[in-house]
Amino acid sequence: MFDALSQLGLLPAAAVFFLSALGVWVSGARLAYLADALSDELHLSKSLIGLLLLATATSLPEIATTLAAALRQNQALVLNNLYGGVALQTAILAVADYWVRGAITYYPRRMTHILEALLLVGLLSVTLILATLGEQVSFGWIGGGSLVIAVFYAGGIWLLRAHDPEGDWVPVDLPDEAGGEAWPFRGSDDEKSLTRMIVETAIAAGAILVCGLGLVLSAEQLARTTGLSDGFVGVSLLAAATSLPELTTSIAAVRLGAYTLAISNIFGSNLIMLVLVLPADLLYRPGPILRDMETSGILALGFGILVTVIYLVGMVIRRKPRIGRIGLDSALVFLVFLTSLVAYYAVS
Repeated sequence: MFDALSQLGLLPAAAVFFLSALGVWVSGARLAYLADALSDELHLSKSLIGLLLLATATSLPEIATTLAAALRQNQALVLNNLYGGVALQTAILAVADYWVRGAITYYPRRMTHILEALLLVGLLSVTLILATLGEQVSFGWIGGGSLVIAVFYAGGIWLLRAHDPEGDWVPVDLPDEAGGEAWPFRGSDDEKSLTRMIVETAIAAGAILVCGLGLVLSAEQLARTTGLSDGFVGVSLLAAATSLPELTTSIAAVRLGAYTLAISNIFGSNLIMLVLVLPADLLYRPGPILRDMETSGILALGFGILVTVIYLVGMVIRRKPRIGRIGLDSALVFLVFLTSLVAYYAVS
């Protein structure tokens, strides 16, 4: 498979990338709903499923592509896919704002969402500092920075759950279907047996893993045939492809009126994106993966901080103007995201 993809021209590589992205989108969205249905069937708490299974389900495309790129020892593709995905997934909220009655950041009423965004800004800042310092401490080939990020993430999850014991905050959740319009790929899970749902879950997970590998290999080939850097392809095309499940579930949430859930899911997914640097560092053998990061990766962290801060301000300032059918903050986030693509290309 590796040799075959390495011989592909531009159009065949683009076709493989498109088909892999389509497989990630369908399988990722379906897997998230199957995980939710399994929690009901197995009588497990939503918080446990959300923390352990749904978070993994909706982030499996990022996990698959990150680990595949790390195994290929492609540092630029790993880091730019992860960090470029933060600004991109935040821009998904700007897209979802189109279906919201009023600006999407008008709806969060509890401090949990603001605390979640603040922790995301903190983790992005810690990652930016560690990357700039160039990983001065390491344990074998593993950087101390990756361990610091994992500890920061674990502490953030504990703080969020301790702050809101009634809400029992989890990184990823799904909207209830009752009272709203069903979204594609949900299916009729209530009519299926437990065994069939487990089999479908395994098939969906396997499809994402295979498609994730296809994305990485075709992305590398696209970089070679177009002359673009692996970093630019990772921060743009690959990040966009692996964010398709978040796009699906976020639009599903706002169409059902679960506006605050859409915000929490994006911020929670972004937190997961950042902590994936630890397993990637374990697989990346040349040395600490945060050492000698490309300029585009540094830029991606900065843009991630900026778009998160814009939505933070939007959640604090309730009354805000709208531009067309979206809030001013969403318009600014989308503009910053488009600017980031230009910046990535300029430094690639």
